[in-house]
Amino acid sequence: MSGFFKKLFSRGPDRTNDAAPQPEPEVPAAAAPEPEPEPEIAHTPDPVPPPQPRGSWFGRLKDGLAKSSRSLTGSISAIFTKRKLDQATLEELEDALIQADLGVETTGRIIKAVSAGRYDKEIEPEEVKTILAGEVAKVLKPVEVPFNFGTQKPFVVLVVGVNGAGKTTTIGKLGAIAAREGHSVVLAACDTFRAAAIEQLTVWGKRIGAKVISRPTGADAAGLAFDAMKEARTDGADILFIDTAGRLQNKANLMAELDKVVRVIKKQDETAPHAVLLVLDATTGQNAISQADVFTKVAGVTGLIMTKLDGTARGGILVAIAERFKLPIHAIGVGEQIEDLQPFDAEAFSRAIAGLAE
Repeated sequence: MSGFFKKLFSRGPDRTNDAAPQPEPEVPAAAAPEPEPEPEIAHTPDPVPPPQPRGSWFGRLKDGLAKSSRSLTGSISAIFTKRKLDQATLEELEDALIQADLGVETTGRIIKAVSAGRYDKEIEPEEVKTILAGEVAKVLKPVEVPFNFGTQKPFVVLVVGVNGAGKTTTIGKLGAIAAREGHSVVLAACDTFRAAAIEQLTVWGKRIGAKVISRPTGADAAGLAFDAMKEARTDGADILFIDTAGRLQNKANLMAELDKVVRVIKKQDETAPHAVLLVLDATTGQNAISQADVFTKVAGVTGLIMTKLDGTARGGILVAIAERFKLPIHAIGVGEQIEDLQPFDAEAFSRAIAGLAE
């Protein structure tokens, strides 16, 4: 099966109309039946239109990271404008980097790189930003890993993360991308404790043409996962996305539930799940580290997706997480549209957060 992001937003066969269909006149009872008209979409617009030109991805990434970049680069400019590099300026820079959630280890390397051969000399803010981008890229480049499907059918993707991190929306976006690339997709609503999550995934399924397996609120998540595996195999589906609950209030219960879900999946395919994606919300800052810690221990995470980078000044947390966990970062999100979820590019991220041009 092809790499998941190789043709991320390539236009496949158009399955939608360019404009909302007009209602057909009513058919008299005696008339011969006609094909059912397309549903009216004036009030429920399809969220999966062909991507519209919105500038380059780097431009959108830079805009999305503007809050993080302004906070960080504003501090750098204030610290280094017409000042010599001394212990006081280094301490101010260290404080700014820590406040940007870049992490202690990365901050230490940036401080060392800035001070090398420049002590007691004037240094321009742009030079500091360039050093910052370079050191951040060194941390992120090893974890810049495309998300590829294997040859298993169905390829089972277990999606984990706390409630509110954007798991369900991310599944919908990934499913839409996969459907555009010609893959048949099944969605399993195994976050059975939240009616809203079930409803949201059901809406996404209808909009992208994916089958959704769900049960009433409170149903056994593992039993639903088992049924979803069975139906996906029977249908010959290419990909099965499994949404899960994300309650951290009781880690023991979370661990037990996820463990049970994985066990029943393995009863039908001992190699599954083939990928375990952790979705993290950038706006939670340091809390994202504790979430990553719990889910890597509980669920055997194979890769990360970070969402909502456009809604926070704490985008540097991605660097701290990469430094600590060394997990593959597959994609990041900087907006609500499907094209705002893109494969992770370490160099682009590093330059954008440092406020540098492409």
